[in-house]
Amino acid sequence: MESSNAAGVTENSTIGADEGGASTTHDTDIDMADVKAEPVDYPSPPASRFREGEKVLAFHSLQLYEAKVQKAVYHMREWRYFVHYLGWNKSWDEWAGIDRLMKHTEENVQKQLELKKKQDTDKNEKAARGSQTKTKGSTGRRGRKRKSDIPKDKDGPPPEKLVNIQIPPQLKKQLIDDCEFVNHLGKLVRLPRSPNVDEILQKYHDYRLKKDGLISESVGEILNGLQCYFNKALPAMLLYKNEREQFEESIKEDVSPSSVYGAEHLLRLFVKLPEILFYASIEDETLTELKQKLQDFLRFLQKNQSAFFLSTYHSADDSGVAVMTEES
Repeated sequence: MESSNAAGVTENSTIGADEGGASTTHDTDIDMADVKAEPVDYPSPPASRFREGEKVLAFHSLQLYEAKVQKAVYHMREWRYFVHYLGWNKSWDEWAGIDRLMKHTEENVQKQLELKKKQDTDKNEKAARGSQTKTKGSTGRRGRKRKSDIPKDKDGPPPEKLVNIQIPPQLKKQLIDDCEFVNHLGKLVRLPRSPNVDEILQKYHDYRLKKDGLISESVGEILNGLQCYFNKALPAMLLYKNEREQFEESIKEDVSPSSVYGAEHLLRLFVKLPEILFYASIEDETLTELKQKLQDFLRFLQKNQSAFFLSTYHSADDSGVAVMTEES
């Protein structure tokens, strides 16, 4: 989507734009049957390819590792497997689809070894090229380019390198409805929202404190990070084209977007987070913990969906585009 550029499409997103900039709803990994409210009588599930307790090979960060299937669940018309990587800390345990698992056979073990050998070779070649580039670059002016000045790939990072944040089906439908209201019906969210993003983050903080008896340092850092990402990302990539005027009239100097916008725009941030996190250079172990915390936050949003999200939007002429006054 243009930068009017609202919440562009990722593997887990629902929003996109055609070449002319007009917003559309694309076919993505969302199965529309999964988000319909009407009850469905599902047929008996197909036989599971892997059984609980079975030793398998599992893809993780582009490599194959030995793992053990701890749980097998048929959900949303597909088998999902909770795997433990052998020799790893339990904090790395995760759910994986059938596309990430392989039978533990001699043939597949050989594939594992070949893949690791190729990864090691590619890594060494990349390191060698980087060393040569650094040597050549040292002859030019020092400090000519900072890392943040280097233009990024216009097509974005490859999907397989993005952290996979699973947006629950109910919230995917919320994104679809949000896109429909704004782009097809010409309606906007009335501002300021209540609860706003700051208040939602505080509610999650209080929820974790009540449930756990304490707030870990990592949770506090993640909530601060979400607030910071939201305030920076909203004008750059979370607004649809016809929301731009409302933003410019609503957000004045020293007013943070997180104090004005609510759950509707916060959810759009999760569509863009995989791409944002790709460029954040986060270590794999930290990224795994972060993903778990973000999934928990999404479950919190889903649990409070009726309280946090609007069920109807308002016409642009009646959307409160000039609500921020000196008293606000």
